[in-house]
Amino acid sequence: MLKRLCLSALLALFAQPSLSLANDTSASLSTGGLVFLRSQDIWMQQEDLFISEKQVRVDYIFKNSAKVDVESIVAFPMPDMVAENDSMISIPHRESDNFLDFTVTADGQPITPTLQQRAATDGLDVTDILAGKGIPVSPFDSKVGAAINALDDQTKEDWISRGLLIESSESTDGKVIFNPGWTLKSTFWWSMKFPAGKELRVSHRYKPSVGGGVGLRFDPTGKAPMADDAEHTRKYCRDKDFNQTVAKIVEKEPPNSYPLYENWISYVLTTGANWAGSIQKFKLTIDKGDPDTLISFCGKNVRKTGPTTFEMTAENFLPQEDLNILLLERK
Repeated sequence: MLKRLCLSALLALFAQPSLSLANDTSASLSTGGLVFLRSQDIWMQQEDLFISEKQVRVDYIFKNSAKVDVESIVAFPMPDMVAENDSMISIPHRESDNFLDFTVTADGQPITPTLQQRAATDGLDVTDILAGKGIPVSPFDSKVGAAINALDDQTKEDWISRGLLIESSESTDGKVIFNPGWTLKSTFWWSMKFPAGKELRVSHRYKPSVGGGVGLRFDPTGKAPMADDAEHTRKYCRDKDFNQTVAKIVEKEPPNSYPLYENWISYVLTTGANWAGSIQKFKLTIDKGDPDTLISFCGKNVRKTGPTTFEMTAENFLPQEDLNILLLERK
């Protein structure tokens, strides 16, 4: 006998906002772990999370406490993608459907997930509208630009009103060039059986979206605070010692120079609340890559375990906030 969890309710959980910043930055896309419907039978015994600029690795141990097998739809929600911000978002493989190189295994055996992709504007699904004109749902597909600019004028006016098209610029012959205005929503999903009374080891890997900008977006000296200094401090938990270290580096350099630049990695931890109870054993490892890189993030009882690695462990862990990592790298 199997207990089944349905897909439709699960997919309703996956809306994530797109990001945009000033044109001297490249925004990071928030990514996270696996998601499935809340179940009183599936417990997360352990989560081992590793984050670096090159790879995110997550190893889970789940246990089904029920007396029967539970079959659930499990999913990995990809970040929302908006082409109008393509120059401002860090995307490992822009034109690939699997733009984060996502892979997953269960008890060491590879899983081939199904990819669901939909297009939306202002919360409305416009996938069928695009399909009706033979236009790919991904705004980054190499065929999209020519296809939308070849639409007839009436269709263009209609699509502009719906938010499907955005005027970009004028070409040399005076014609207006249009960009796609819809949002791509992508989710990898698969059916997974959790054996009654047994543990199941699930692992997945992907390349993170690493955002960054020129120079610093905060004042480490406190002499000329920027408008978002308070939010920057809250988001990355910058403390006095961190600010003083940064200030010493900056003050040695000529005015208006940029000895350090920011990189950001965002990870959605709060999806860890979608199963029975808390995570019994949680381990987070962050590798900053270069010993000279400065790092700041929010965490409790964090300890340095190597020249570039930091570790946090917790028991009965129930994540309340997502994780944001600040990396200051030298020019």
